[in-house]
Amino acid sequence: MKKLTALLVGSLLFASLAACNNAAKTSATAPNTTEETVEAPEADTAQTNQGDATSDIRRDQLNADIRAREQRNNITGGDTDRADGDLRSEVRSKLEANLPAGQLAVDAEDGAVTVTGTVPTQEQLERIEPLAREIKGVQAVSVNVQVVPAQPETDEVETNQSPGT
Repeated sequence: MKKLTALLVGSLLFASLAACNNAAKTSATAPNTTEETVEAPEADTAQTNQGDATSDIRRDQLNADIRAREQRNNITGGDTDRADGDLRSEVRSKLEANLPAGQLAVDAEDGAVTVTGTVPTQEQLERIEPLAREIKGVQAVSVNVQVVPAQPETDEVETNQSPGT
């Protein structure tokens, strides 16, 4: 029974490790990788994302997660030697809390963080690098983000076609 439990736990850990190899995203419509580009978000998507990320509860949760990771890293003695997954997650959380209307993907490798996607204003674009550098262990930041204002919703136009056309 103990061997079966150990096998199941090991399998679960292996599966979760394999799933963690993706870029961290600030929203469901953000790019899946840092090489992918995204279209301009619709106005309702940006407002929904902004409403979620700017809520006090969500902002507190993101900041608490960042503090917990930093405390855990301090206990292990590696203030600047951070795992890529931790950097990716912490930078994503920081950007999500402070740039809620952005659709950003974050990747990290050996302390170098790459941020891609779109933000609605130039002001938000300029805040990405300083926010990312606030996270311990970030050594370099590459920002490949475009400013794309949110597009207003468009009503679908119905076309009436008769069977003979």
